[in-house]
Amino acid sequence: MNQSKSFELALITVLLSIAFTLMPACSSWAQSPAMLRIGVLTPGGDFAPALDGLRQGLTQLGYVEGKQITFFVEDTKMETLDPVKSAMKLLEAKPHLLVTVATSHTAAAKQVAGNLPIVFTMLSDPVQGGFVASYASSKNNLTGVSNNVAPLSGKRLELMKRMVPGIKRGLAVVSVKEIVAQKSFQFLAESAKRFDVQLIRRDVTTRDELEKVLLDTPKGSVDAIILVPAILLRNQISLLVEKALKDRLPLGVHTEDLVKKGALVSYGEDSQLIGAQTARIVVKVLKGIQPSEIPIETPERPVLVVNRTTAKTIGLKIPREFFEQVDRVVE
Repeated sequence: MNQSKSFELALITVLLSIAFTLMPACSSWAQSPAMLRIGVLTPGGDFAPALDGLRQGLTQLGYVEGKQITFFVEDTKMETLDPVKSAMKLLEAKPHLLVTVATSHTAAAKQVAGNLPIVFTMLSDPVQGGFVASYASSKNNLTGVSNNVAPLSGKRLELMKRMVPGIKRGLAVVSVKEIVAQKSFQFLAESAKRFDVQLIRRDVTTRDELEKVLLDTPKGSVDAIILVPAILLRNQISLLVEKALKDRLPLGVHTEDLVKKGALVSYGEDSQLIGAQTARIVVKVLKGIQPSEIPIETPERPVLVVNRTTAKTIGLKIPREFFEQVDRVVE
């Protein structure tokens, strides 16, 4: 065998060796899944902790953004933006599933998503709202984590009454276009009868109408402001806080985020923890489990939060026995 042929044989041997070495890696590349796409439809604002919790929860479960998954987020931010249009925009990204935050945005996604899996979070009363057949099985392409925001409206008034026994008249602003507000007011009204509190109901649909209601409510005409859960009111919480502080009124809300913005007291779920809880359901869907096979979950125990600075500002001395029940204090 001449020198040239020996060289060629050696070269072929080296190339074959390299090829066999790379085969496992090539096989791994061929088998690695494509980036999973998750569309998120959210009102943003004070709902942001739910999305934060979702991201953190997925990371802890091994789904790292930019590696295994990528997010397409439509944050409507303002209540005036159309969530249906935002949902349709998300579908252009061809996501593997949609995550929806809040009742109105779940309704919007359900309207246009067809059979695409939808994992909702912070959805009020999914069964009575007509989103799913039951908590055991949705019987459709939806699943997720509900919230207790509407049923807890009655309990919130009870806690406010124990915190401020002198409450006899409460201003309740209702965002009439939002299902969650209508449901919440029903529970609130039932509780008001039990605790002998007269509700001064005012219906609104826009920020301008809310401003007019607050302007037309004279100081001394009510003893408290009770926030009826709604995206409109969450986004305009500064108007309610300003009125409450100016007239030295207790303002009761349903999330800790609103207490941090100046409301006096909240009783409700932890949005970030709900987001993390939702992440576990998202992973099940990504692994191929049908939404109808995943039971609807409910949040963990609600938390009671008080803003001590606000209490001082409105001249309220909180009873010691009430403080003993408080989970968190905002200064």
